[in-house]
Amino acid sequence: MKKTQKILSAIMYGSIILSLAIVVLYETELLLPGDLTGSKNTEFLTVSLMEVITICLIPIAMRMFKFKKISNALVADPANQLLKWGTLRLIMLCLPMIVNTLLYYQFMNVAFGYMAIIDLICLVFVNPSMARCTSETSSEE
Repeated sequence: MKKTQKILSAIMYGSIILSLAIVVLYETELLLPGDLTGSKNTEFLTVSLMEVITICLIPIAMRMFKFKKISNALVADPANQLLKWGTLRLIMLCLPMIVNTLLYYQFMNVAFGYMAIIDLICLVFVNPSMARCTSETSSEE
């Protein structure tokens, strides 16, 4: 279980560090922000798509371990299933965070920044601490 917890923590913190690296690269102007600011149609479609993706994935990721099939699998084979489903849950939150951070600097549209911040805040609620890993793999009956 400890190994699984460390892998999940590495995924989460690695994603946060990658997002922070993107911020640092653009804020220090090593990469030039605003490359796509002139393309309004692309911006509208991208904002709409990322809003739908972000808004749909957050509730699914937050409630994922309450689904009967997943909770039964977590109790039956804790370490392997927690790694599988925990990784999926973190990807559902971290990937949109990274993409939104990158798109914020490409389009200079605050909607992307807000969605990245919302994803970052959601990571607090699924932080893979040892206590959380243990409680999510134990039967509540």
